Amino acid sequence: IVVKHLEPFRLSLEKLKVVSTRLRKDMIRGLGKHTHHRAAVKMLPTFVRATPDGTEKGDFLALDLGGTNFRVLHVRVMEEEQKMVKMDSQLCAIPQEIMLGTGEQLFDHIAACLSEFLDSQNLKGQTLPMGFTFSFPCEQKEIDKSILIRWTKGFNCSGVEGEDVVKLLKEAIHRRGDYDISSVAMVNDTVGTMMSCGYRDQTCEIGMIIGTGTNACYMEEMKNVKRVEGEDGQMCINTEWGGFGDDGSLEDILTEFDKVVDRTSINPGVHTFEKMISGMYLGEIVRLVLMKLTEKKLLFKGEVSEALRTKETFETKFISMIEDGLENAKKILTELGLTWDLVDARVVRLVCETISSRSARLCAAALATIVDRIRVNRGLPHLKTTVGVDGTVYKKHPNDELQKAMHFLTPDCKIKFLVSEDGSGKGAAMVTAVAHSLSKHPHCMMVPPLCFTVRND
Repeated sequence: IVVKHLEPFRLSLEKLKVVSTRLRKDMIRGLGKHTHHRAAVKMLPTFVRATPDGTEKGDFLALDLGGTNFRVLHVRVMEEEQKMVKMDSQLCAIPQEIMLGTGEQLFDHIAACLSEFLDSQNLKGQTLPMGFTFSFPCEQKEIDKSILIRWTKGFNCSGVEGEDVVKLLKEAIHRRGDYDISSVAMVNDTVGTMMSCGYRDQTCEIGMIIGTGTNACYMEEMKNVKRVEGEDGQMCINTEWGGFGDDGSLEDILTEFDKVVDRTSINPGVHTFEKMISGMYLGEIVRLVLMKLTEKKLLFKGEVSEALRTKETFETKFISMIEDGLENAKKILTELGLTWDLVDARVVRLVCETISSRSARLCAAALATIVDRIRVNRGLPHLKTTVGVDGTVYKKHPNDELQKAMHFLTPDCKIKFLVSEDGSGKGAAMVTAVAHSLSKHPHCMMVPPLCFTVRND
């Protein structure tokens, strides 16, 4: 009987192929000049025109602003040893009054912390290029021009929405007058993931994050990027695939539990795909399923605890802990105030495995779409490529399900997964490094040597 309740989560490989076909159509819509504005999958141009080739070198700064703290890093890229070294980094807090103050106060605070860091590194005399991971929804106009669409995550600084954040940062640095930076570039954190892996493995041309949220980017042929002038070469596209299904195209695979998660979320009707896959929601889906099974008297003798009744008490990290073994399941169920027996613990583990497996298989369907698009774009019978990956859900959950599904969905491709090292820090610096080296070769048509990483999560 339990299995019957879990049936809607079990997607056959045939169904995954259907999902993949739908995403392929949505990606084409997102790339189109006249169709992108109504596309659920936004396919944003990043103005990053190349992956690393191993000749990058020099000192770079990276700035990572994603929440109540931000990081400043000094990264050195050494061509001879083919390695990227984080020389040092510093964490700076952003007080509540600055998060809710003026934009000028925020960027002055960032510029002051950057000044302090440069002093500590004895870098004040040098003018270095900088990468900036800026984790808010932005519309990127060029590699060094990005307009903040809206603040999220508790920030509400006045005078920033609708403005170019690179310009605001540069103005704050110039107001101080005690140091300068040669250039700044905007890059999404998924691009940072791809680039930090791309330095170690030059076949890496896809970045994927499965953490609190989910997203992917990949190298697209310029001739297909209709919103940007130019036909030659490639450009990295930030798919924003979390929005896949926002137009109702995934209605047939949404379960009653997905619909409740969406309805009770802070953004109903938005990020449909992300809500079936990412860490912010998986625990809550499991909790809702456990509640239903308990109400049907199939678990815990029909007795629900106060904790299980409360939204978001079943954390996503519990899923991987329970998948690891029944002992963990017993401990977690006790902590949640439930009276359980061995059968209950086994059922809970089955529920966790089912939800986790669906997440992995949906992710495989989406990734297969991208991999196959690259193969077809290049007219290749077979493609060998590497995917740079980051995010707690990928790192903590068993990945054999993802890889098995990929094997079935992309029989003509050989895919390697490489876990990213600090995409928003080292990856941002690598975007800057590539932009910097391309700017010395103008025939590559690269935009200025800048890197300011934007996250749209």
